[in-house]
Amino acid sequence: MAQILVLSSAADTLGPLPALELLTHAVRVIPASPAHLVSAPDADLVIIDARGDLLAAKSLCKILRTTGLSSPLIAAVSEGGLTAISPDWGIDDVILTTAGPAEIDARVRLALGRVAVTAQSTRVQTSGISIDEASYSAKVNGRPLDLTYKEFQLLHFLATHPSRVFTREQLLSEVWGYDYFGGTRTVDVHVRRLRAKLGDSEQLIGTVRNVGYRFNTAEDDALDSSHA
Repeated sequence: MAQILVLSSAADTLGPLPALELLTHAVRVIPASPAHLVSAPDADLVIIDARGDLLAAKSLCKILRTTGLSSPLIAAVSEGGLTAISPDWGIDDVILTTAGPAEIDARVRLALGRVAVTAQSTRVQTSGISIDEASYSAKVNGRPLDLTYKEFQLLHFLATHPSRVFTREQLLSEVWGYDYFGGTRTVDVHVRRLRAKLGDSEQLIGTVRNVGYRFNTAEDDALDSSHA
């Protein structure tokens, strides 16, 4: 069951999509005005009423996005209002006010599903390392890491290719790019700095003699110990 916030431009209590009441989602309807956004409750998904004043609805959508709304945003419009919808609204979907409960539920589930997939694709969690690509932040065993941009990129690349060995030339190409003209020494410098910041977990960045570097997983450590 999703928590849905409806921003309604009319005085009715049902909002622009009366069929919502036939679903099991928790729905909260508040006036569609910037003043009411300050005390608006958290929601998994926001529906904005665009039945009447399309310019006001578009402006409110932009306000929601610029103030950091990360939840899916859907505009409910009449058929005549569809021609006014454009990408600069910043919405994730549009739905006609005449939509039935089955269509509304499907669009809600799809919108929430896209958010879940996006969130999963931007986060990496392995061997005590947690990386959030969207915010360029990383933690080791819950401790935030103060990384430079290239250190973050290097850690992210290695962590997303666990156990695979990369030469210094390959890392230069993948992390620094083909247009980087510096020597492979810069890879060693960044690895050394990254290990220092990882502290007790520095062994996660392993050295393969005469080859390059790899990201060590718990399985790698167990295998290395069995061969010791």
